[in-house]
Amino acid sequence: MRAIASFFCGLVFGCGLLISGMTEPPIVLGFLDVLGHWNPTLAFVMGGALVVSAVGFAFARRQPAPVFAERFDWPTQGKIDAALVVGSILFGIGWGLVGLCPGPAIENLATPSTELIVFVLAMIAGMGLYGWRQTRLPSAEGREPAIASDG
Repeated sequence: MRAIASFFCGLVFGCGLLISGMTEPPIVLGFLDVLGHWNPTLAFVMGGALVVSAVGFAFARRQPAPVFAERFDWPTQGKIDAALVVGSILFGIGWGLVGLCPGPAIENLATPSTELIVFVLAMIAGMGLYGWRQTRLPSAEGREPAIASDG
């Protein structure tokens, strides 16, 4: 049942990316160009996502347990540290240079181009490098690896 729920969540997410234009680098880059020819339309997408998420989290917090898992897996990290700042900067650089973040990049593989395939492979390599670092090097800050939980 979890696989079916995951499929439908991914389907809704993918359709939302397509309909909102977040899979179109020119639209995303227009949104990021706040000092030039700024296109504010994606602010509505992000605002809508925040509203829907806030309602969903408020509902979920009132439930005794999740539907498809044994327990909730709420975030425990709440502080702004060097790893968050450096990761945000690197993410922003990649997003600003290409106009795609991971979800839309993977979704755009449906209409592949050599550049897109290279981008996604490099993105996966970067994630793999981070995962390798997390398992090989001790963390001075005591951070847990940023790995999605199965429940």
